[in-house]
Amino acid sequence: MPDFSPDDNKLALKVVFYGPALSGKTTNLMQLHTLLNPERKGELMVLETRDDRTLFFDMLPIGLRGSSGLDLRLKLYTVPGQVQHDSTRKAVLSRADGVVFVADSQPSQQDNNAIAFGNLEENLEKVGLDIDTLPMVVQFNKRDIPGVVPEEELQTTWAGTPWSPLVMASALRGDGVLETFRILLDRLYTIVDDEFHLDADQGISRQAFIDRLSRSNEAEARRA
Repeated sequence: MPDFSPDDNKLALKVVFYGPALSGKTTNLMQLHTLLNPERKGELMVLETRDDRTLFFDMLPIGLRGSSGLDLRLKLYTVPGQVQHDSTRKAVLSRADGVVFVADSQPSQQDNNAIAFGNLEENLEKVGLDIDTLPMVVQFNKRDIPGVVPEEELQTTWAGTPWSPLVMASALRGDGVLETFRILLDRLYTIVDDEFHLDADQGISRQAFIDRLSRSNEAEARRA
């Protein structure tokens, strides 16, 4: 649910990276912080346990300004993957505007993927959100590891869902991270534009929304 403050003309959107433990949620966020070069980008905050797993969440705020002066902010969070932190997962999911589900491509992790996805659906329902209408992208990470589940098999399994096609990624290498983010922005824009008329009233077209929020350091270097 977008958080709009008419007095300040500020619109804050919330995106949550969800998935099983150690699937690469935090790595995705860290890569985005490195790769992205939007008009405004805040600091990446990481809180970890002694075993290097994210305990609470990471948050990465980025933003842009519309022609009318609208201050649009996008905040990216991750949730802990461990079951014992389910209450934290629900709290972070509350009022989410979009979700990136990060799955693990290793055959041994497919049951954990399914459990985490079911948990996502349950928690979204508990916080008043519908998984079928919420903008979401499903990424299968760790494609750089030998012996992963073949892409064709994964795409076929998910073909009948609203989240097809899947995005294949190696967050550790940065592969597929920006692609995942841009697809999420595209799906997010549809919902936000319907409510806040970004194109008609704010001068922020779909392409501008995607390009300005996902502008990368590499793209800026090519332009220079």
